[in-house]
Amino acid sequence: MSTPTTQLDLPGLRLFRRGKVRDVFDLGDALCLVASDRLSAYDVVLPTPIPDKGHVLTALSAHWFARTRHLVPNHLITDDPDEFPEALRPHRAALAGRAMLVRKADVFPVECVVRGYLAGSGWKEYRASGTVCGVTLPAGLEEGSRLPAPIFTPATKAETGHDENITFGRMCDIVGTATAERLRDLSLAVYGFVHDEAGARGVILADTKFEFGVCDGVLTLVDEVGTPDSSRYWPADGWAPGGPQPSFDKQFVRDWLDQSGWDHAPPGPALPPDVVAKTTAKYREAYRRLTGHELPAV
Repeated sequence: MSTPTTQLDLPGLRLFRRGKVRDVFDLGDALCLVASDRLSAYDVVLPTPIPDKGHVLTALSAHWFARTRHLVPNHLITDDPDEFPEALRPHRAALAGRAMLVRKADVFPVECVVRGYLAGSGWKEYRASGTVCGVTLPAGLEEGSRLPAPIFTPATKAETGHDENITFGRMCDIVGTATAERLRDLSLAVYGFVHDEAGARGVILADTKFEFGVCDGVLTLVDEVGTPDSSRYWPADGWAPGGPQPSFDKQFVRDWLDQSGWDHAPPGPALPPDVVAKTTAKYREAYRRLTGHELPAV
């Protein structure tokens, strides 16, 4: 287990932005995306990091970027510190295992969400109206049910707070119909590929979100792909429609927070060691089960 990192400050490099989890540095002709071990719950970054979380996010993104490049170009240049430019060499130890060098892109202001199963906000909307983001679904589905076919349900991006689900028509208004249709088709294709590969390893990809942009005039998959932070993964042998499913993410954290009495207003509470340890183990298990390998040591 690695020493947890909550924030990266790299002297001599310009901080482009600091998100809930990632610190992004501007190298001029490229960006360095650094995945910290920060964890957010109910849109609040908690004070306790999860060791190895950033390594899992980076390694799984690199894995799926490599596996899906036949479907769509992506922005990853390299995640190998030995191939990083000179400006990053002094920070090699801090970046190893948690940094990706990526091409710059003009990113579309939408989240491209694909759902293959009924869960989360989709389940709440379906229970109220029989729809998910304006898509009408068959009656009689339960929480955790597999959908007749995966559906594309976009959302607006939010730097803070919740992303807002929108209809496909609204997405067309934002990015244009031709672009929206292309993003939808690519999202469904990548979801289908990852879903099938995960399924072969006993893992269900219930839903996931992608981000796309334009690099040098080419539509490109960016940010992260197929990680436990961007995707809802369930163990196939535990799948039982009719209620919440066990997942490969921060489930232990959410369960503890729900029982703690915290009112979801910042600041968040510190997490107990056993919750941290169980959550680290779950992230590492996700990597192992999805790739067939143990998380590389750094």
